[in-house]
Amino acid sequence: VQLVESGGGLVQPGGSLRLSCAASGLFLDYYRLAWFRQAPGKEREGVSCIDPSSSGDTYYADSVKVRFTISRDSAKNTVSLQMISLKTEDTAVYYCAVGPAYGFWSLSRNYEDWGQGTQVTVSA
Repeated sequence: VQLVESGGGLVQPGGSLRLSCAASGLFLDYYRLAWFRQAPGKEREGVSCIDPSSSGDTYYADSVKVRFTISRDSAKNTVSLQMISLKTEDTAVYYCAVGPAYGFWSLSRNYEDWGQGTQVTVSA
């Protein structure tokens, strides 16, 4: 299984970015896919999650609700995270992770495979 994130970069406060996570070795439609982030000196935190296509339920951390949207493209076997109204506190390395659709979505130990991460920096 390989997960590859893309789309990170430097953006000004209030700007937007779209992160993508491309998977190989498994079909994302059957799995839970989550985005986590880790800022310097802080613990890794769950940002958003989308459940298998059978339900498609989505979950968001309170800090990103309304501003972030997670979505799946089954044809491309990717999951994206659209981020708008970015704040300086959104600065972090963002990781995608895949795992079974049970357990509390924002616990990192519930995920089996991880991408290498992509840096998001929000700064004026």
